[in-house]
Amino acid sequence: MKLLFFCLIALGIAAFVALGIREDSGYVLIGYGVWTFESSLALFVLALVIVFVTLYATLRAIDNLLSAPEKMRSWGSRLSAKRARKALNRGLLELSEGDWKGAEKHLLRLADHSETPMLNYLAAARSAQQQRAYDRRDHYLRLAHACMPSADVAVGLTQAELQMADEQQEQALATLQHLRSIAPHHTQVLKLLKTLYEQLGDWKGLRELLPELRKRNVIGEDELKALEINIYKALLGQAATDDDPARLRQSWEEIPRKLQTNEELVACYAQHLMERDRHDQAQEVVFNAMRKQWSEILIELYGHIKSSNPSKQLSAAEGWLSRKADDAVLLLTLGRLCLRCKLWGKARSYLESSLNICASSATYRELGALLEQLEEPAKAMECYRAGLELHVEDPTLDLPPPAEAEQGGEEEPIPQLEQKSA
Repeated sequence: MKLLFFCLIALGIAAFVALGIREDSGYVLIGYGVWTFESSLALFVLALVIVFVTLYATLRAIDNLLSAPEKMRSWGSRLSAKRARKALNRGLLELSEGDWKGAEKHLLRLADHSETPMLNYLAAARSAQQQRAYDRRDHYLRLAHACMPSADVAVGLTQAELQMADEQQEQALATLQHLRSIAPHHTQVLKLLKTLYEQLGDWKGLRELLPELRKRNVIGEDELKALEINIYKALLGQAATDDDPARLRQSWEEIPRKLQTNEELVACYAQHLMERDRHDQAQEVVFNAMRKQWSEILIELYGHIKSSNPSKQLSAAEGWLSRKADDAVLLLTLGRLCLRCKLWGKARSYLESSLNICASSATYRELGALLEQLEEPAKAMECYRAGLELHVEDPTLDLPPPAEAEQGGEEEPIPQLEQKSA
């Protein structure tokens, strides 16, 4: 289109000049020494144009001839880059399809001519990983780093991910620690470190990582809170296995004060104290936590603590009735404490009240044991049967009928008794 436009302009100019010289063609005289040159103006201008065009064409031909090798190299590079892109696309497609050998072959074939050779080598490393060719994998990772030394983090993250996938945890830890030294705030580095510490059970390292995880919003708030609780539960468990009894107390005191009222942590600490026969200390910990917040987990645990003064323990638990007198778990705990104090009447009343609010197999079991103690085997059997029915999909159990039923009489319902002491 442009060529046609210029041709039209040239024709217009030529027509205008032709009309101009039609009336007067002009005259040109050139003299040099004894030589003279005479010509019409139109012929002289035409000669100049011919000379200019000839000279320009000659110079362009010489330039094209001299630049031909460079142009050939550039054309070859563009062709190689095009083939390299096709090979990369094919290799990535095969990698996604699970053809590891084919992917590795096509990713490496023209990697030197690729516009992004680092991507070729990183993808080839993943292919080699799937073939368990770890030497080749590490070689490709080194080539990727050599292609772009500034991409240290990208290459290192890929290496750490591959090492973790193959359970090379010590090597992955070394890689991630190196990455953290050069990119301490990188979100993905912190996330992989968090995962690796969990796999290694390095709870102290994970605890030191918590502030950075929170500051950089690496994980959500709910996940972070759950992680924090799991960390301190694990640290309490490690301290509980230590021969030094003070180590468990020290581990508890290292927990942030705001978490020392968390029901899961309080229950975990109390259970470890109970395992070491430090029931009085466990009672104190649970009771103090209950003063700050209501927790059915802690109430249920309180009933399993074997205090040296069960009467005082029972009296403290009965004080909670003013807060929630209709709580089935609290009533079950009170029943257990009454059993420990040998207050059979109060125990029976508490357990039956608990069942009236919410039936549970644990309550049926405690009441059944109490009824056996009171020499009421038929009613005890009925309690055990009711407790078992809560644990099976089909409530119809092949259990022997109570003694009264075998004799043809009707089963007497379990009566509510007034609280009474032994």
